[in-house]
Amino acid sequence: MPTDFARLAVSRRDALRAGGLSAAAAATLAGLRAAHAENPSSDTIKVGLIGAGGRGTGALQQTLSVPGSNVKVTAIADAFQHRIEAALKGLEKMADKVDCPEDRRFTGLDAAQKVIDLPDVDLVILATPPGFRPYHFDAAIKAGKHVFMEKPVCVDSFGARLCLEASKLADEKKRKVVVGLQRRYDEEYRQTIQRIREGLAGDIIGGQVYWNGSGIWYRDRQKDQNEMQFQVNNWYHFNWLCGDHICEQHVHNIDVANWVLGTDGPTSYAPLTAYGIGGRQDRDRNSEIYDHHAVNFTYPNGVRIASQCRQFRGGDNRVNEEFQGSKGLVKIGEITDYDGKTLWKFEGKSPNAYQVEHDELHDAIRNDKPLNNTPYGVTASFSAVLGRLATYSGKEQDYAKALAADYRLMPENATWESTPPVLPNADGLYLPPMPASFKMVDVTKISQS
Repeated sequence: MPTDFARLAVSRRDALRAGGLSAAAAATLAGLRAAHAENPSSDTIKVGLIGAGGRGTGALQQTLSVPGSNVKVTAIADAFQHRIEAALKGLEKMADKVDCPEDRRFTGLDAAQKVIDLPDVDLVILATPPGFRPYHFDAAIKAGKHVFMEKPVCVDSFGARLCLEASKLADEKKRKVVVGLQRRYDEEYRQTIQRIREGLAGDIIGGQVYWNGSGIWYRDRQKDQNEMQFQVNNWYHFNWLCGDHICEQHVHNIDVANWVLGTDGPTSYAPLTAYGIGGRQDRDRNSEIYDHHAVNFTYPNGVRIASQCRQFRGGDNRVNEEFQGSKGLVKIGEITDYDGKTLWKFEGKSPNAYQVEHDELHDAIRNDKPLNNTPYGVTASFSAVLGRLATYSGKEQDYAKALAADYRLMPENATWESTPPVLPNADGLYLPPMPASFKMVDVTKISQS
């Protein structure tokens, strides 16, 4: 598989075009209503949900809520039966959009492929634990499906490369792909990026991005669970499934940095290097992941972005992005000069970005408009992986070298009887990665015996 991927960048023209969401959204909805009015019965978009947890169920409800779009859910897959039942219960008020009999409800670690193989599915929603995402995406595109997939889209180098290869095939097949980095679909963010592209803040010379908050959910081990079942059910706390919270959560803010620093090209910039520290000081549950990361990302032209993410109690919570330009200061929705004078302030309305993602996806499917978020989805996700590699190793990491590395966390053909890539020690504890011993490995080349 090729590893000499070019540095990804965002088009100035595309970014300017993206700024006018209000008019674009109105046109999108008008087009959907017109298409539905012309052919109200035979234009149904049939949706398969893969991963029926909270985010997957939310994404399904949003795709079923696209105004003027004839759409039905026809299949659901999840590792666990109770999540399918909960997802269907959440659709009780949308019963007219549910056509999912029991023979199209699949459970287990092989359930995703059963949905992907169905001819009665046009669009799949991929919302399983992130470690599975590249493999499900690759299979879905090969099967000719349109895709909505949650972030992050990868947790390691192999997964990033697999997604980039599948992205090329998606373009060849004219399959539409949206990645759940919803800030890209937020009017306030889009207009702020447009003003940056217009030069209102001058050249961007630095910035800070944050996701500092409290803890995250934890699911206790059940007496009837084996080790694989426990880890998949408690996926946020294992790197092979989650990628740590710098990937699962802070990827949003890192993506904004990549977007802001974009120049010419089809997608967005990636950082050149990452260097940082992290650790685990406040997790009182048995977890493999860190609870804080602080990373400095270096971009072309010497620009540096300071990144922080935290999941422990106390202190000030902060989830935002700020940038310094040669002419002014940028906050999302506002640009001021260094004397405090307001140069621009967002005064419009921001429709629900989670909904806009699906509105624009349906419009692209129905009207065969180019739409493929995978390149910037991969760049954002692997930038977060790079930050994790920096904090785990204590060493500066190079983006291009890391992307080409023999680094793979997900085992092949995992079943409930498989041995997970990480196991508790003799005291039953999952030890966090440490710089003195951390290594990038391909778990498929390590004996699990």
